[in-house]
Order: sequence, then C-alpha cells, then structure tokens
Amino acid sequence: MSVVENYFNYFTEIEERFQQRRGSILLLSTLDWALIETWREAGIPLEAVLRGIDAAFDRYDARKTRTNVRRINGLAWCAQEVMTAAEEMAEAMVGTAKSKADAEGAGLEHERVAAHLSEAASKLKAAKLAGLAAQTATEIAERLMALAQSAREQTSTLNLEELERTLTVLEEKLLTALMATAPEAELAALREQSEREIAPYRRRMQALQIRQIEQQFLHKRLLEQHDLPRFSLFYMRQE
Repeated sequence: MSVVENYFNYFTEIEERFQQRRGSILLLSTLDWALIETWREAGIPLEAVLRGIDAAFDRYDARKTRTNVRRINGLAWCAQEVMTAAEEMAEAMVGTAKSKADAEGAGLEHERVAAHLSEAASKLKAAKLAGLAAQTATEIAERLMALAQSAREQTSTLNLEELERTLTVLEEKLLTALMATAPEAELAALREQSEREIAPYRRRMQALQIRQIEQQFLHKRLLEQHDLPRFSLFYMRQE
C-alpha cells in the first residue's frame, strides 16, 4: 500500500464499518488496534479489510437466524475473511503507483508533516525514561526535529515513501530500547494479556498472523505506558 493511500481513514473507516455491522458502539481493544496495524504494515488495502468485515458479518448473520451464536465482540473474528478478500483483490487487479497529485490531494502539506514530527519529538523529550531508553529517545527526538526542519525548508514535493521508511526505522529503534529496559515481569504480564485476548480467535487466524498481532500488542502497550508517540504519518492529525 502506498503511504499516501487512505492516509487518514484507514483506521477510522475500519472501526466505523465494524461498529456499523455489529449494530452498536464497541470501542476497539488494544488487540483490535494491533490487528489493524498488522494489516496496514502488510499492505492490505482498506477495501479488502472492509470487504472482509462485511463477509464475516454476512456469514454471522446467516448463522444467527438458524442457531444461537455468540455476538461478535472483536475485530479478530473477521481476520480470516480479511485475508481472503486481500488475496482475491491481489489476484484480480494489478496495483498502480499513486501520482504526486495524490499526495497533494491528501492534504499532506509540508508544515503539517513538520508539525507532526515536532510534536513527536517534544513528547519523546518529555517522556520519563531511564538508561538506554532515555538515551535512544533523546537521539530520536533530535533526528525528528531535523526531519521537521527539512520538511519546512523543502520547496519540492515531499518524498513521503522515503520519510515513512525512516520513521519506521526510528520507531523500531525506540521499541528495541524499551524492550531491552522493561522489567521482565512487566513484559511477561503484557504477553499473558495478549495471549488471553487472542485466545478466542486463534482458530480464525494463522500462526504467523497471531505472532504479528502479539508483537504489535506488546509494542502498543509499551508506548502507551510511557506516553510515547507513534512516528508514522498515518498518525498525523487530520486538522
């Protein structure tokens, strides 16, 4: 998936479609958000995710008229159908590269990108970390500020693909430092929580997907616990 594609609505449209089909507002869990993140990182198009959600609920609604079934309480219930929809779309069409006009149309102005990077840097500087994690956060904050300044000064169209790759590397460095410095008991508790939440859906997901979700779950919770930002432009404010 292009970094520009569905820039602001990938997460929100998935959440809205799930809630719409479920028929009531259900806040997505950390597990659900981790699953969405794995879909995004795997390059699964938004349309495939929405088709998969619809297919899962269509099947559920058909079963519901014949027998008593538990209500769908998690997005992971739709995981298998999402992967099937993605495979079908991949076979049916050849992806096309987005033009520069797409990037401009998405509203990704230089200043907004710079503001996003500057805000992330400020949160890193304010974070209460120690040791390797603190040192890494400081170094990354300086790098983000430099990227923000470069975005402001650049007169040509930003290379969003290249910037997104850089931000991914920086976030991975931060997560590695957090993992290395987190207490063993804390990591064990988070892994236990992720396994407990995934348990009801294991039969509907492949082993690789489960491992990816567990990793995303762990990373998301570590960032939340330390009030640390996400660097990806997918998390940039829409306004």
